[in-house]
Amino acid sequence: MTDSDIQAGGGAGAWYRGWTETPDSPWTGRPAPDDTREYRTLTYERDGRIARITFDRPEKGNAITPDTPLDLAHAVERADLDPRVHVILLSGRGKGFCGGYDLSMFAEQSFAVAGGSGDVAGTVIDPVVQGRNHDPARTWDPMIDYAMMSRFNRGFASLMQANKPTVAKLHGFAVAGGSDIALFADQIICADDTKIGYPPTRVWGVPAAGMWAHRLGDQRAKRLLFTGDCLTGKQAVEWGLAIESWPADELDARTEEFVARIARMPVNQLMMAKLALNSALYAQGVANSGMISTVFDGIARHTREGYDFQTRAATAGFREAVRERDEPFGDHKRPRAEE
Repeated sequence: MTDSDIQAGGGAGAWYRGWTETPDSPWTGRPAPDDTREYRTLTYERDGRIARITFDRPEKGNAITPDTPLDLAHAVERADLDPRVHVILLSGRGKGFCGGYDLSMFAEQSFAVAGGSGDVAGTVIDPVVQGRNHDPARTWDPMIDYAMMSRFNRGFASLMQANKPTVAKLHGFAVAGGSDIALFADQIICADDTKIGYPPTRVWGVPAAGMWAHRLGDQRAKRLLFTGDCLTGKQAVEWGLAIESWPADELDARTEEFVARIARMPVNQLMMAKLALNSALYAQGVANSGMISTVFDGIARHTREGYDFQTRAATAGFREAVRERDEPFGDHKRPRAEE
C-alpha cells in the first residue's frame, strides 16, 4: 500500500496503514529484517504484505524429510516477526503440494539415513538412532519414536500457532503427512482435482497431527480415517475442510485475490481475530489430540501389520507396497504421490 492509497494523519482509510507505514511507527529508522536465510526444503519470499513459503523438492513430490519441519517452523516464525507481513501463504512447487513423508528414506531404507544433519547428529532425532529404533529385530522404544514425531508435529503446527493468518494453497496432492501440514493452516484453498487424505491409515500410520476431527467433525473424520479414502478439492469444500476450490488453471489467480483481501486488513486486527478463534480450538483439545495421535502413529509402525508393510517396502519397493495396500480399495491408480 502506498501513500496515495490513504490520506495522511487520521484521514479516511488511515487505519489501513501497516505497522511500518505510519509516520510515528515504532520501527522508524530501524533496519529491515534479514532476508538472506536459505533452506534445504523450501523457499521464502516476502512480497509486500504477503510472506510466501513454497515447498521446493518437486522431483520428490515435496516429500517430507527431517529438515522440513525445521525449515517450516523457521520460515513461519520469520514471517510472524516481520512487521511488514500480514499473511503467510504456503504452497508447493511441481505437481503437488506435499506427498507426505519421503518413504524412500523412511520405509524402503528402514530409516537408514547415512549420517544426518550435523545439528541433530547424536541427538534423540538423529536419523541413524531412529533407524535402529525402527529395526524389527531390535526392541522398540516408543519415546524415542515420540521424540522424533512430536518435533515434526511441532514444526508443522507453527502454521496454527503463528500470530498471523496462514493460508495453504493445495494442488495435485496433499496426502498423508502432507495433509497433516495443510490441516494446521488457518485457511485451505485448493484446486478442484486436488487429492486430500491419509491413505496410510490402511496400514503403517495414524495422522500424527490429530487435526481431522477438529477440522471436519467426528463422523466425517472417521469416514475418511476408517477407510483411508481421499477427498477431491471440490469435496473438501463441501465437507468444510477447505474454504474455496477452483479449476486448477484458476487456482493461482483466485488465491492471490484471497490473500490480497486478508493482507489489506490491519495486522493487529488479524492477530486478535486469529488468537480469539484459536482459543476455541485449544479448548477443544488440539494439543491432546496431537499427543495421542502421535503415540498411535508410532504404534502403527510397530504392529505386526506395520512390520509386514515396512518389510515389503524394503524388499519390493515402496510403490509396489502402496499398490498392494490400495488395490483392494480401488484407488491405487489415482494421481501418484509419495506418502
